[in-house]
Amino acid sequence: MSDKQSGSLLIVVSAPSGGGKTTLCQQLLARHPNMTRAVTCTTRQPREGEQDGTDYYFLDAGSFLKRVQAGNFLEHATVYGNSYGILKSEVLNKLRQGKDVLLNIDVQGAATVREKAGEDDELKRALVSVFLTTATFAELEERLRRRGQDSNATIQKRLSVARQEIAQWKNFDYLLISTTIQEDLRRMQAIIEAEKMRQCRAHLLE
Repeated sequence: MSDKQSGSLLIVVSAPSGGGKTTLCQQLLARHPNMTRAVTCTTRQPREGEQDGTDYYFLDAGSFLKRVQAGNFLEHATVYGNSYGILKSEVLNKLRQGKDVLLNIDVQGAATVREKAGEDDELKRALVSVFLTTATFAELEERLRRRGQDSNATIQKRLSVARQEIAQWKNFDYLLISTTIQEDLRRMQAIIEAEKMRQCRAHLLE
């Protein structure tokens, strides 16, 4: 394994709905050409403009189940009636190419990735997990309402799930309290820079 490959990061970002992780991940990918997202498999229908193999791998339920049974997924879960999964091969191939891999996944998925990484030295060495959330629950609710995408009933459901997710923050390497898009990005970049210099990933010329 080359020095470049051994320093690659598997960056897991989780947040409750409305926490800001999608925006943060978009900002990171736009500013870091060596960072890439792992394309997720899903059984949900494509939304307008989404492309198979670029946005998601769109699978029918039977095909998804076969991959589950074969143990192909690094993590998989069912969220709001649809199944999602990240192929282990997808992540490892990109890490071995020297790419930093960014996973935007929920708390349940992050727990599974941590578990799988504990069984694989390559993944364990690369893994960095970050939990992003607002300073208060009221602010989280305000963000959900402000984006105007969901009914009141859906918002209440999302908030109920969010309470359970926020309780898991101590299981992550870092807690990032969301403020502004610019500040979230600045602090996330500081985390990445520090992780690149960790002793387990650093290399000096002899």
